[in-house]
Amino acid sequence: MSEFTADKDAFQRRIGKLYDAWKSAEDDGVLSKADAIVIALGTDEDPYSKPTCFQAWLFGYELPDMVMALCKEKIIFLSSKKKIDFIRQFDLKDSEESFPEIKLLIRDKSDRDKANFEEVIKELKCSSEGKTIGVYTKDKSVGEFIEGWRSAVGNQFEKVDISAPMALIMAPKDEEEVVTIKKACQTTTDLFNKFLREELMDLIDKEKKIKHSKLATLVEEAMQNKKYVTGVDVSKLDTCYLPIIQSGGKYALKFSTESNDDNLHYGTIICMLGTRYKSYCANVVRTFLIGPTEQMQKHYDILLKVEETIIDRLRDGVKLSEVFEAAMEVVKAEDASLVDKLTKSVGFAMGIEFRESSLLISAKSESRAEKGMLFNINVGFSDLENPGAKDSEGKKYSLFIGDTVLVTEGPATVFTPNIKKKTKQISIFLKDDDDEEEEEEEGKETKVEDSDLLGRAKRNAILSHRTRTEMTAEEKRQQHQKELEEKLQREARERLSGQKGKASEKKDRKVCISYKGPSQVPKETELKDLKIFVDKKYETVIVPVAGGYCPFHIATIKNISQSVEGENTYLRINYFHPGSTLGRNEGPLFPSIEADVKFLKEATFRSSNAKQQGEITAPSSNLNTAFRIIKEVQKKFKTREAEEREKEGVTKQDTLIVNANRGNPKLKELFIRPNIVSKRITGTLEAHSNGFRFTSVRGDKVDILYNNIKNAFFQPCDGEMIILLHFHLKSAILFGKKKHIDVQFYTEVGEMTADLGKHQYVHDRDDLRAEQAEREMRHKLKSAFKSFCEKVESITKQEVEFDMPFRDLGFQGAPFRSTVTIQPTSNCVVNLTEWPPFVITLDEVELVHFERVSFHLKNFDMVFVFKDYHRKVSMITAIPMSQLDHVKEWLNSCDIRYTEGVQSLNWTKIMKTITDNPEKFFEDGGWTFLNPESSDEEVDDDEDEEDEVYIPSGEEDDEESSEEDSDDSNWSAEEESEEGDSEELGSSEEEGKDWDELEEEAKRADAEEEFEVDDRKKKFKGGPPKSHSSATSHHKSHKSSPHKGSPHKSSSRHKSSPHKSSHHNRHKSSSSKKSKGSPEKSRKRHHSGGSDRAHKKRK
Repeated sequence: MSEFTADKDAFQRRIGKLYDAWKSAEDDGVLSKADAIVIALGTDEDPYSKPTCFQAWLFGYELPDMVMALCKEKIIFLSSKKKIDFIRQFDLKDSEESFPEIKLLIRDKSDRDKANFEEVIKELKCSSEGKTIGVYTKDKSVGEFIEGWRSAVGNQFEKVDISAPMALIMAPKDEEEVVTIKKACQTTTDLFNKFLREELMDLIDKEKKIKHSKLATLVEEAMQNKKYVTGVDVSKLDTCYLPIIQSGGKYALKFSTESNDDNLHYGTIICMLGTRYKSYCANVVRTFLIGPTEQMQKHYDILLKVEETIIDRLRDGVKLSEVFEAAMEVVKAEDASLVDKLTKSVGFAMGIEFRESSLLISAKSESRAEKGMLFNINVGFSDLENPGAKDSEGKKYSLFIGDTVLVTEGPATVFTPNIKKKTKQISIFLKDDDDEEEEEEEGKETKVEDSDLLGRAKRNAILSHRTRTEMTAEEKRQQHQKELEEKLQREARERLSGQKGKASEKKDRKVCISYKGPSQVPKETELKDLKIFVDKKYETVIVPVAGGYCPFHIATIKNISQSVEGENTYLRINYFHPGSTLGRNEGPLFPSIEADVKFLKEATFRSSNAKQQGEITAPSSNLNTAFRIIKEVQKKFKTREAEEREKEGVTKQDTLIVNANRGNPKLKELFIRPNIVSKRITGTLEAHSNGFRFTSVRGDKVDILYNNIKNAFFQPCDGEMIILLHFHLKSAILFGKKKHIDVQFYTEVGEMTADLGKHQYVHDRDDLRAEQAEREMRHKLKSAFKSFCEKVESITKQEVEFDMPFRDLGFQGAPFRSTVTIQPTSNCVVNLTEWPPFVITLDEVELVHFERVSFHLKNFDMVFVFKDYHRKVSMITAIPMSQLDHVKEWLNSCDIRYTEGVQSLNWTKIMKTITDNPEKFFEDGGWTFLNPESSDEEVDDDEDEEDEVYIPSGEEDDEESSEEDSDDSNWSAEEESEEGDSEELGSSEEEGKDWDELEEEAKRADAEEEFEVDDRKKKFKGGPPKSHSSATSHHKSHKSSPHKGSPHKSSSRHKSSPHKSSHHNRHKSSSSKKSKGSPEKSRKRHHSGGSDRAHKKRK
C-alpha cells in the first residue's frame, strides 16, 4: 500500500467525531448501548455496503478483509501486512487531542487467524462491560476471512445495529468533502447538458429508433470522453448506477430499476443520471415532455413548486418529516387529485453511500437536517393519464425531477442549477404537415417565416431553442450569447452596487522631508560661507538663497548640469514643481497647494575658476564637489526607491514548515523560470507541509506556499520539447531582486537543436535508437510528474489542484511579441511554453471582444475585459481568421460573453469612461455598444453626419473630370464604357451649350492665344532660340486657360457638367498646334481621336 497516501488530519478529525458522538450518546440511544463497535469487511463487491462506505469515509480507501474494533480505550486493526503498514501512517501518539491507543495485528494464515480473533475478542470483552457490540447487522460481506471472524464471535456478544447513528455521524460534510461533491455535480451537469440532452434532441429531431438500454450505455461511455467531462481525473470517475432512461408508459420512479430494451417513445421521457467522483455521489433527474397538453404542463408546474418548497424548507435543524408535510401541503393546495400520485419520499441523504435509508425525507422520518448534509431531492407524480394521446404508449405518463442540494442555515444550496428544468425549457412541441397546410390556407404570417423550417416530409421537434431544421452552430451560440448578455449586465450592476460606498484605495507617493526640526540641520562652515553643501545622511542639498540657506531633499531635484564658460563655472539645478512633466515614478506629488506657497523651478550658481591670492583651491571647486556628490546621492536614492517599488506588491509569506520526512514528493534536475541568476541552473523541487521549496545546486532557495497559489498547471511533454509545472500566484514573491507572479519549473525532454550537417538516413540504427530512448524518457518523465502532482493534491487535500491545458482546443495567437499556441484549461487560458507566460483566469473575465473581424483580413485580435474595471485589458493579436469559430465555440461552452467588431478600439479611454461613472455607463446600455448591430448603426450614422457637415464645392467636379480624363485617354476602351461616356455627355448637353457651339468657342480661344503669342515674340528683343520660345508659349497657354473674357467661361459655370474637363483637354491640344515638339503632336492625335469618337456617338 506504499503507493497510497494517508490523510492523517482527516482520519484524526473523523475518528474524533465518532468518539465524541459515542460519548455524548443519549441513554436510550443505540450507541449508548454498545460497549464496542466492530466494522468487519470481507471481499464485498458492493461499493455501497455500509462497511465499505465507512472505510472510504475514514481512510479514503476501501480495505477488504479487515476487522476494525473500536473499544473505549483502544482501536484494534486486524488485516494483512500491506494494509497494516498503511494504517501505521495514522499514528495518533503525536496528536494534541487524546485518542485511544491503536493496536495493529497482522494476519496469520497458518492457523487461519484463530489467535488473532481471540485477541480481538479479548479486547472487546475488556471494553466497558464487554457484553454488547455495535455492528452493521445487514452487512452481507463474504470471504474466508470474514466467515472465520463471524464463527469465532458466534453468540458471545449481544449485537445492536449502528447503521442509523453512524449515518448521522457521516452525513454532515466537511469543506474537503464539499469540494469533491461539487466536482461530482459539475461532472453530472456537463455530461447531462453536453451529451445526454443533445443526443436526445438529435434523436427526437430525426425520429431515430433506439433502445433505452442502448442510450444508457452511450451515456456511460461518454463519461470517459474528455469532450464532455473536463476538469476532473476520469480514472477516479464512475457512475452511481447505470443511467436510467424511461418512456412509453412504463415508469418506475426509483433508482434501483434498469433501462429496458424497449425503443425510445417520443412522448414523456424520464432521464436519471448519477456520477461518483472519488467515492462521492451526485445525482440529477429530468423529464422531457414531447407535445405536452395543457394539463401535463400544469402538472409539471405543480411539481416544480413542490421541489422549490422542499429546497426552501430543507434547513439546518428542521425535521425531515416537516419538509415532507410542506411538500404535501403544496400538492393539496394546487390539485388534491395528485396527492395519491406523489412519491412516498421526496429525497434522501447522500454522500459516499448513494442512498442513506435512515435519512429519508418522508412522512415518518424523525431525523433532523444538519448544516453540511448532502441530500438528493427527487419528487414525482406517477401513473398519470393522458386521454388525448395518439397512441397507447402515451396514455400513461409520469413526471420526475431531482437535484443535489446542500443543507445550510437558509434555503438549501442547489449544486446542479445549470440543468434546465422549467416547463418551456423541457417542452418539445411537434407539428404535422397537415397543420402546415391549414396555416397556408389561413394565410398566417408565421407561415412565411417558418415555411423553410417546417416544410419537411416528416414531423419534427421545435424547441424554444431549436428549429425544425437543426440550427447552425452560430445560431446556437448567438442564442446562448443573448442569455449571457442579460446575465452579464445583471451581475455587473449587482457587483457595482455591492462596491458602492467602499472608498477606492489610492496609494499616495511618499513625501520626502529633509529635516523634522532645526536641531537636525548640520553646522558646517560651508553654510556660513554661503556655499552649496550636500548632507549625505539626510539626502539633502542645502543651497544659498537670498543671503540665507534653504534645504532641498534630493527627491525634489529633477536634474543638474555643469558647464564652464570663460573664467566661470556654472551649476544649474532643475527642480520638480507643479506643472512639470513627471515620469511614472519620479518626483513628489503636490496634492494640496496653498495659495501662499512658492515653488522654485530652477537655480543657477556661478563661481570663478581663478584662485584668489592665499587660497588653496579656486571658488569653483565647491560647485564641482557639489555636482559630484549630488549625482552620487541621487543615484543611491533612485536605486533604493526602485527596490522599494519592487517590494510594494510583495506579500510576506508564512514561514515554510519543512517536513523532514524523506518520503516527501520530490522532483530533481529541474530548471526554474525566471532564473534566479543570469545563468540558468538546476535544482530540486520538494513538497513540504504547507508549501514547495526549490533548492538550486548552488544553495539558492525559493519557497512557494500552498495558500499563495492561485492556479497550478501541469503541462505534459506531448508535442512539446519541455515538461513543466507552473504556478500562478495570488501575491508576488521576491527572488533574484525582482518580484514575480509566475514561477515555473521545467526540464527538457529532447534535443532543442539538431545537427543539420549530419548525414541522416531513414533507417539509421543510431537515430532509431535515439528516438526510442527519447520516447522512453518522455514516458518516464510524464509518469514522474503526474505522480508528483497526485501526491501533492493528496497532501494538500485538494487545496492545490493541477490543471492541464487542452491541446486539442489550442489556437495560434500573439499575446506578447511572438506567435505561440494558446491553450485553454478548465479554469484558465494559458501559454506556458514561451516566456513570459500568458495566464488569464476565466472567472475574472467579464467579456471577450474580437477586433478586426473582417473576411478580407487574415487575422483578428482578441481582447479580455476583466470584472475589475481598474485592471488593464489583456489582448491576443494575430489569431488566424480560420480559428474564429473554434474560439467562439470554446468561449460559449465556458459561458463567457463575447462580441465582435471590425475596428480596433481605444480600450484605455473606454475603461476610463467606465471607471469614472459606472452607473451612467450601465444606464446607457452597458456593453451593448459592442454588439455588431449597434456598431453598424453607429458607423452609418457617423458617415451620414460627415457627408452632411462638409462637401467641398469643387471636389465632385474634380473627381468627375479626372474620371473622364482617364476614360478619354483610354482610346482602346470597350464599347460599354463608350456608351457610358455618351450618356454622361448627353446629360451635360441638356444643361449646357450645344457641342458645335463649344467647338467654335474653343477655336476662337485658340486664335486669340496664337495672336497673343505672336505679339509677344515681336516685342521680345534678343529672343531665345525658337524651340525655347515654343516651350515658353506652351507653358503660358497652360497658365492662362481658360482665358478671361472667353465665351467658354459661361459653360464652366455648370458645375455638374462633366464636359468641362474634356473640353479643357481639347483646348490644351489646340493651343499646342504652334509647338514643334513631338510629345505635343502625339497628344494632339490622342485627344482628337477621343473627340471624333464622341462626336460620332452624338450624331
